[in-house]
Amino acid sequence: MSPERTIFLIDGQSFYASIEKASRPELGDKPVAVGDPERKSGLILAACPIAKSKGVTTAERVGQALAKCPDLVVIRPRMQTYIAVSLFMTEIYESVTDQVEPYSIDEQFLDVTGSMACCGSAKEMAYRLQHQVLLSTGVRSRIGIGPTKILAKMATDNFAKKLPDGIFELSSDKLESDLWELPVHQMFMVGSRMTRHFVRMGLHSIGDIARLELGDFKRRMRREMRKQSDIQAEYYWQTARGIDPSPVVASIRGNLKSISHGKTLRSSLYRKLEDIEVVLLELVVEVCRRSRRHGYMGGVVSVGAGETDGERSRWFSRQMTLPQPSSLTHEIAAAAHKIFVGHWQGLPLSSLHVSLTQLSDDGVLQLTLFDDRPSAYRLERASDGIKDRYGSDAIMRASSLLQAGVARERAEQIGGHYK
Repeated sequence: MSPERTIFLIDGQSFYASIEKASRPELGDKPVAVGDPERKSGLILAACPIAKSKGVTTAERVGQALAKCPDLVVIRPRMQTYIAVSLFMTEIYESVTDQVEPYSIDEQFLDVTGSMACCGSAKEMAYRLQHQVLLSTGVRSRIGIGPTKILAKMATDNFAKKLPDGIFELSSDKLESDLWELPVHQMFMVGSRMTRHFVRMGLHSIGDIARLELGDFKRRMRREMRKQSDIQAEYYWQTARGIDPSPVVASIRGNLKSISHGKTLRSSLYRKLEDIEVVLLELVVEVCRRSRRHGYMGGVVSVGAGETDGERSRWFSRQMTLPQPSSLTHEIAAAAHKIFVGHWQGLPLSSLHVSLTQLSDDGVLQLTLFDDRPSAYRLERASDGIKDRYGSDAIMRASSLLQAGVARERAEQIGGHYK
């Protein structure tokens, strides 16, 4: 039997807000939140501990937060900065172990099993990493320690975040005394809906699930869920017992299965086909650029769209197989346009999505009699190079300058937020 691993889950406290406060020392004793100060209907993305103590919560409206805390300082997000700090924190963790796996922008798994012989005990390493990250970035860290990724995550969320020093070790021999006494909604991946199912089944704590035999738990789940639920049952039973064989992997990207891009739209603005065509082409441009960046062509084009007039709503998703795999904008755009026009019922558009699947290596190119595809690829890759160097809005289609275009706005954003 292999020895237990030692896994960290390191979480950056109030990550976005902490970075903003670190870069502006004058805000050190003030309540700070990250959001768009010019949009009272926008959402709070992060709040510092001082703001939280005054009732400000993540994901509430900016206007609501200001009503609770009139002296709240709301700062527009800088996503590129947050990404850079996250990557820098990864480099700090890699000074201890090469097994570092980002879980989100502010959370990372570390397997330090092989580092303990030279770097000290798990808690010594945790304190050292905490101190180094705080000095380098101004971000305080909470660290959960466990023999599996699941236990490290639950150690962080349920214990480390509530302790003054922000470090907690959840070992296998302490599950019954530490973990199993917690209410079932505090188990990883148990939301409000699943909590209601468990409560109806008489399972109020994590231990109520962990103490059951797997077969008994599966039978209870089948009676409650009224469908095939054996996979869910096995997942939750293993989670309650801290069973998780998944390794910490340094690379989180496997082989791509699809490349896609989508946009949520204000339906009041996208009622006419000529306006929708602008956004459709912009999405195709970005999908093709991403495909070429990763060295792929797609054999199948898919278009999905949501349409509504306030009373009627519908969603459609259709696909088309191309004559030959491609990541050329004009070829993908022609297919996407044909799909959309063939299935759109004329209602205002609330969302639009384009994807390429059945990906293949673009190192082998199918030639045609009537199109100079190699030249087209050279031109597109030259355009890609300019965008990579000077920004995605360095070269744009003329249609993106129309009022319906969203490419210019998106060029200033990452994940829908400003860089």
